[in-house]
Amino acid sequence: MTHTPDDLGAVLTRIAEALERIAPARPATADFNAADAFIWHADERRLEAVPRVSRVEMDLLKGIERTRDLLLDNTLRFARDLPANNALLWGARGMGKSSLVKAAHASVNAEMAREGKPPLKLVEIHREDIETLPALMSLVRPAPFRFVIFCDDLSFDADDTSYKSLKAVLEGGIEGRPENVIFYATSNRRHILAREMVENERSTAINPGEAVEEKVSLSDRFGLWLGFHKCSQDDYLAMIDSYVAHFAIPIAPEVLRQEALEWSTTRGARSGRTAWQYVQDVAGRLGVSLSEPPAAPR
Repeated sequence: MTHTPDDLGAVLTRIAEALERIAPARPATADFNAADAFIWHADERRLEAVPRVSRVEMDLLKGIERTRDLLLDNTLRFARDLPANNALLWGARGMGKSSLVKAAHASVNAEMAREGKPPLKLVEIHREDIETLPALMSLVRPAPFRFVIFCDDLSFDADDTSYKSLKAVLEGGIEGRPENVIFYATSNRRHILAREMVENERSTAINPGEAVEEKVSLSDRFGLWLGFHKCSQDDYLAMIDSYVAHFAIPIAPEVLRQEALEWSTTRGARSGRTAWQYVQDVAGRLGVSLSEPPAAPR
């Protein structure tokens, strides 16, 4: 059976269209002037502008003053085109790790505005999209702005090899990390990887030491480690006092203290998140509107 040139052309067109449908989406161009914060949509290879970020004001973050100052200084140096480190914020849940990243971004941009410099851009990438980091880097590399790429609750479990992509993007590869990009991540684990994951490598690998080193070395790509620990009773009460003053909640100090301590006891934990949950409860009971509430610490 012979085919005419028209037949062959139609077949090639159908093949080309099929390949186009299954090919990875091309990174879309982004309007970086649309906002100072964006969310990365990996499936569409595009950035979505976030006009209003849900954040806690820096002054309301209590009990983490030292880590606050370190991250703020690192971020400010990066925004000023000075050397700065990737940062890993690790430790106790609900102590304001992600809240601090967003608060630092806002504080730095306020300073950039005073200095007449371009704003720093914040881009959030979801944990499950880490393998698409190279595509995101390619999109922001030529932009005339500096970017904090932020991943909240970063961790890797057994059989998850995407951590290798992150290692290559942070420090390795031919191109390396773009000069206008820095990477911030929060994690409940100091080494990001589950303990049983590391132990399994140690027990099954031909060379246990090298296998463990391969996984643990991921955290070494972060030059700045900031630890968050469970807060003391005084810090917990200071958090609540700060919120109550900020929202002008009319409650007697002795009643506030008693209720706040009881609240933490019934939940078996003291943290920034627990403090905020109590403030929501007392404000609701007293009829105080939290019309523009800060986000709960994370």
